[in-house]
Amino acid sequence: MPILLGVPRVRTETPGFPSTADRPSTGALVDRYGRVATDLRVSLTDRCNLRCTYCMPAEGLDWLPTATVLSDDEVIRLLTVAVERLGVREIRFTGGEPLLRKGLERIVAATTALRTADGAAPETSLTTNGLGLQRRARGLAEAGLTRINVSLDSIDPATFAGLTRRNRLPDVLAGLAAADEAGLRPVKVNAVLMRGINDDEAPDLLDFALGHGYQLRFIEQMPLGPRESWERGDMVTADEILTRLRERFTLAEHDPSERGSAPAQRWSVLSADGEELGTVGIIASVSRPFCGACDRTRLTADGQMRDCLFARGEYDLRTPLRRGDSDEELAELWRAGMWGKRAGHGIDDPDFLQPARPMSAIGG
Repeated sequence: MPILLGVPRVRTETPGFPSTADRPSTGALVDRYGRVATDLRVSLTDRCNLRCTYCMPAEGLDWLPTATVLSDDEVIRLLTVAVERLGVREIRFTGGEPLLRKGLERIVAATTALRTADGAAPETSLTTNGLGLQRRARGLAEAGLTRINVSLDSIDPATFAGLTRRNRLPDVLAGLAAADEAGLRPVKVNAVLMRGINDDEAPDLLDFALGHGYQLRFIEQMPLGPRESWERGDMVTADEILTRLRERFTLAEHDPSERGSAPAQRWSVLSADGEELGTVGIIASVSRPFCGACDRTRLTADGQMRDCLFARGEYDLRTPLRRGDSDEELAELWRAGMWGKRAGHGIDDPDFLQPARPMSAIGG
């Protein structure tokens, strides 16, 4: 366990939360391995208007009861606690599909009005499937949204419809264009490759992104979809993605030491004369885990704190929030939950178990 020199220790124990006997008395979200969480992922809804095959069944899921979902004011209060008391500097809104949240612009505006300890507004971004983005991109930018990530696994209409079970590719492309026009740059595109379905599209996706000035990120498929639907051998790995891309492009890897806590390793895409045309990233959560540099904490739409995307346990912040606990009491519960974070996600462990919640209910 790391020792943080010059930091006094406190002894606190909260029922249902990990013992924090050795936790340093810092206001930050620190875990027992010395990692500090400054990046908060906030799920605003578990609902989605696509049915991506690797995410949920065709009929959808049993959605959270409305009464259990945090209200706009409750979300804003927990965000205030995170920024003003826990040192969070980056906030990304996710879903399900966050554009289904009617109060999204209000939540974004309240978030960007907050100030970190150094007086800056938190960097505020959004991950979306792009449906409805054409209509709301301008308002989100005016509310202070910093940038946007749009999920797009195929630019072939038939493949897109097969993967998402919806014929909505034109809407996604229009949403991307609207985000760029609204100044939500860099516009990032997230793509998951599925073996035998869209893995041959890797170069086409990169060509599309370069042509529009978007930044493409490939993400290895993770075991977070329908039960028993993930097999490691079926996953398209980072090495395979690079092999596909190099069939058409010249890539120059960025210095890994400069990556920090960013999940994506990046490459410059070079022209024949060595000019950089753009960049491409790969988030290799499975084959090249980066848990040692993780700086994330998560909040679900129903007010549960998660210390890892693959966590098997959650810590309830909704109940103490609704019973009237103070901001500092909520902050201390959050700190206690983060202290118990595991060293890694454990996908390679023989006893690994997929989280009970699917990705759509956790938030990406």
